Amino acid sequence: MAFKMSVQKAKGKVEEVQLGSGDNAITIGGEATLPFYDFDGETGSKAKLGMEILDIYPEDWVKPLKETYKDVAEDPAKWAKFVEEEFNPDFICLRLEGADPNGLDKSPEECAEVCKSVAEAINTPLVIAGTNNHEKDKEVFEKVAQAVDGYNCLFLSATEENYKGVGAAASMAYSHKVGAESSVDINLAKQLNVLLGQLGVDYGDIVMNVGNAAAGYGFEYLVSTIDRIRLALFNQNDKTLTMPIITPVSFETWTVKESMAPEEEVPEWGSREQRGISMEVSTATSILSVGSDAVVLRHPKSLETLKELVDALE
Repeated sequence: MAFKMSVQKAKGKVEEVQLGSGDNAITIGGEATLPFYDFDGETGSKAKLGMEILDIYPEDWVKPLKETYKDVAEDPAKWAKFVEEEFNPDFICLRLEGADPNGLDKSPEECAEVCKSVAEAINTPLVIAGTNNHEKDKEVFEKVAQAVDGYNCLFLSATEENYKGVGAAASMAYSHKVGAESSVDINLAKQLNVLLGQLGVDYGDIVMNVGNAAAGYGFEYLVSTIDRIRLALFNQNDKTLTMPIITPVSFETWTVKESMAPEEEVPEWGSREQRGISMEVSTATSILSVGSDAVVLRHPKSLETLKELVDALE
């Protein structure tokens, strides 16, 4: 008797969300089955890989990376263009660290000028991340959304504390996409999506950021949360969980001790740069295999490795 494959038919499907515009736009999402389960159904768009840059000089980055960007890191627009031309990521993620009230505390107007210059300098879609100070992010994003009107950016992130301001400015006033950031909990993710929807943000304009963790640092909680979110959509067609997922991997993996400890303190651990790459690649690989549709990376070697992986698995 011939073998007959048992196919698991999904009841729900992840929304397709477009970032950027014109010929250089990308689409994330669209899957109706678990990651790489092409034998069960439609796997949607290929996972998208972005690279992180800052609005200020990256003082805390490893020396080889600072050396790579030494001629451009003082100017975010030049930095973004260099990354686009040299490494060809699917998107660029600009982190507004300079706006942090505990740091340089740049004004919303200053941030808007920087983001506009970056958006004008590149063809690659732009993701804009804030400071993780929810009140300051709201003020910054309101100005930035206007400055980059027409570029169809993704704003990371709207939270329960600031979703009204971020959602209204980014999506409703200027037709950008909104990242809905929750803290590794399916119910919190659903709640924020519902709140944004009630505000007037279309579900098709939301990308979930359901949490972030480096491998070995509570990572299993993140994995189980994404599992539950995807199974609730595919098995139960939960309309509040149809959004694709983005995970800013680099925001966490370069802050853990394995990536930060100086070589002179732990010489047996080897190169700090290689440790950071290994942590970034292992985390990104794992989160893509669970169901994230896009990841943010820092090191060009990480991007190169993940490109090979994604291409091989598609």
